[in-house]
Amino acid sequence: MSRNRRNNRGLVYSTDIGRTCPECRRPIDQCRCKRKGANAPSGDGTVRVGRQTKGRKGKGVTVITGLPLGQADLEKLGRDLKKRCGCGGTVRDGVIEIQGEHRDMLVEELGRRGYSVKRSGG
Repeated sequence: MSRNRRNNRGLVYSTDIGRTCPECRRPIDQCRCKRKGANAPSGDGTVRVGRQTKGRKGKGVTVITGLPLGQADLEKLGRDLKKRCGCGGTVRDGVIEIQGEHRDMLVEELGRRGYSVKRSGG
């Protein structure tokens, strides 16, 4: 432990308290810096709308990535976009998946909502 203090790296793990945050040096469940946006999505600020068929037995879904929203807002936007397209879909790991080919409509709708949008893929 004294070696870590000399190198200014700080304590990363302790058998007493478990994992600690490298920023505030508190246990992970008591971390104060996670409220500063440490869990905010990262990216270049561009929302990408693409199409995927991988792992879906050839059936295509429209995939929206890069949205700078929290989980609750992402689910609300996903619900609104599914209603706009008139189909089903899901929100998984910060990505909105809409069933079917709706790239053009979604690019238009997200642009209308103020996002910088690019159509990705072919």
